[in-house]
Amino acid sequence: MATTIRHDRLTLPAAPLGAVNPLAPLRPLDETHTVDPATVPGLPPDMARGLALAPLTSLLPTRVLDGYERRRVPTALPALVLENSRLRATVLPGLGGRVHSLFHKPTGRELLYRNPVFQPADFALNGAWYSGGIEWNIGATGHTTLSCAPLHAARVPAPDGGEMLRLWEWERLRDLPFQVDLWLPEDSDFLLVGVRVRNPHLTTAPLYWWSNTAVPEEHRVLTPADTAWHFGYERRLRRVPFPHHDGADRSHPAHSHHPADYFHEPRDPAARPWIAALDRDGHGLVQTSTGELPGRKLFVWGSGPGGRRWQEWLTEPGTGGYAEIQAGLARTQLEHVPLPAGAESAWLEAYGPLHVDPGAAHGPDWAAATTEAGTALDRALPPEELAAARDAWRAVADTPPGERLATGSA
Repeated sequence: MATTIRHDRLTLPAAPLGAVNPLAPLRPLDETHTVDPATVPGLPPDMARGLALAPLTSLLPTRVLDGYERRRVPTALPALVLENSRLRATVLPGLGGRVHSLFHKPTGRELLYRNPVFQPADFALNGAWYSGGIEWNIGATGHTTLSCAPLHAARVPAPDGGEMLRLWEWERLRDLPFQVDLWLPEDSDFLLVGVRVRNPHLTTAPLYWWSNTAVPEEHRVLTPADTAWHFGYERRLRRVPFPHHDGADRSHPAHSHHPADYFHEPRDPAARPWIAALDRDGHGLVQTSTGELPGRKLFVWGSGPGGRRWQEWLTEPGTGGYAEIQAGLARTQLEHVPLPAGAESAWLEAYGPLHVDPGAAHGPDWAAATTEAGTALDRALPPEELAAARDAWRAVADTPPGERLATGSA
């Protein structure tokens, strides 16, 4: 089956998003991702520099989205569906270009946490945000102001001669244009995503990017790291062993009581970066990328009453919860990286199914579990194949958009 892109409608119980707030956001940001300055001297110098690089102090020129409701009614959301013989990806161009679903046909498995409702809540930098799927976060620490905004979309020739879906916009907080190119090579088990951010200005710009994937919280999260930087929303970063610390195995999201971020330190910085979430049978999703996107993170809501309440608030009561596996440009989400004048940052990501022997994937030997998962990934998608796909994509990244499929900002 050749790769196709088609229009569709996704009908969900959805709360109205409401109108944009007409008042200019003059109030300073109410930001929880801050570090006590007294703790910064104890951090690595490169991390301290990233923390100090142009932290966001205002939402201008964007506007606040706070008119959403909790009264949900069945709503048909515009969708774009990419499909080949192995995968079906459903993208919501009117809601930040979110990948709502990634369905693996041979096994009949949904690879993502797919929220059964659309329920905005106050988590984006400018208000409205919703949970589930794969989201593209650009701008500053937190969920992008484009979480519930339309992106431009068009059909573009893929590197292999098939069809590619291009999403693009201009992120106003940092004044940077970006593109996200998605395609499914013929008969491939992996969704390939080429991302490029440009700085067209005469001065260096602060750059922030994290690709954020929701997965069922009962899955175990594997990544080739033995330590992580823990951020527990208490204004400090601290290096901890991973997965075992404070008497629990933190690779199981349900084992954490409080919400927390774990920014992983790779065991081998020169090795390919990846992160996976696997169920008790060893099946699940793996995300990997070329080396230009080195950061990996696990976010958990935790099993405490606060985390449970937020899980219920963001979806339908009685449905399963989620955790997030993420990939970014910096070591942590509290940092930015400099993008020089006239430069660009580009990389290739891949999302697909992974199966690991459940005895290894859920065994007590962390090194064996991550080694086995890494070996399975290398068999499914060799790193040299991903690098070749990146080079082929870069050769067509400047191809002008073809048929317009959705319209973003003016």
